[in-house]
Amino acid sequence: MFSTWELILQQLVNGLILGSFYALIALGYSMVYGIIKLLNFAHGDIYMTGAFVCLTVFGALSRAVAGWPGIILSIVAAMFLAGILGYLTQRFAYRPVLGAPRLSLLITAIGVSLVIYNAVMVITNSQPLFFVSGLDNSAGIQVGNITITYIQMILLVVSSVLMIGLTLFIGRTMIGKAMRAIAMDQDTCRLMGINVNKIIGLTFVIGSALAAIAGGMACVYYGNVQFNMGYTMGIKAFTAAVIGGIGSIPGAMLGGILLGLLEAIGTQFLGSSWKDVFAFGLLILILILRPNGLLGRSVVERM
Repeated sequence: MFSTWELILQQLVNGLILGSFYALIALGYSMVYGIIKLLNFAHGDIYMTGAFVCLTVFGALSRAVAGWPGIILSIVAAMFLAGILGYLTQRFAYRPVLGAPRLSLLITAIGVSLVIYNAVMVITNSQPLFFVSGLDNSAGIQVGNITITYIQMILLVVSSVLMIGLTLFIGRTMIGKAMRAIAMDQDTCRLMGINVNKIIGLTFVIGSALAAIAGGMACVYYGNVQFNMGYTMGIKAFTAAVIGGIGSIPGAMLGGILLGLLEAIGTQFLGSSWKDVFAFGLLILILILRPNGLLGRSVVERM
């Protein structure tokens, strides 16, 4: 029998893992929205595409490169291809309508999402695929009657390093400063010689690569991939971004971790059927109390 504290500890670990997935995807939402005020609803489908690429590459490499080296190479390949996909969607779908009303951008994002979703559905024949990593999923550190696996610890460390690294990149590099400047005033940035389109394209590449890393991590952790996995994860990640404050990088991280913990703990004590109630109930509550999210700021529209 598990004691109460052991159950809570187990759900904390599960919540941190799930929250890490939400946070990595939510970062892409927040980065894109912060710069061009676009709700990129295709982002969840890029996460799903990254997962499929990771699985496919690992399957091709598994005989020659097994275990963690093969997984790392597969995730790097998924990052590369997802980054290209993110750039192409920005270049050919979003850039031509950046000057149009925001509703046009939103409809375009939904259209891109449907194209990617249905393309993968046709390619996979709507069948789930299984990721056999060859790793020992039960090995780990024993705490009481529960086991915190090495895979869980590695995923948490990787997620933390990525989120800290992105924060430092945005805050301390010239490219990061250019991103923040473009978020404030694109026209002034152009006058100062900043290549706005290049920075926007790079933002999509980085956000898509992070989503692909989350997809690869999901392959390792859950062991299966399906064409509709991006829809639910995308909605939850968007919820996390809004909870933290859409457009805020720290807010996306906080919202993702908070949402993951709440879902995991709520599932333990009230059942899995309540996890979506927790997620969207929290969203409603925060939007009532803090309409701009936990770390969001009020923005004055310029006419």
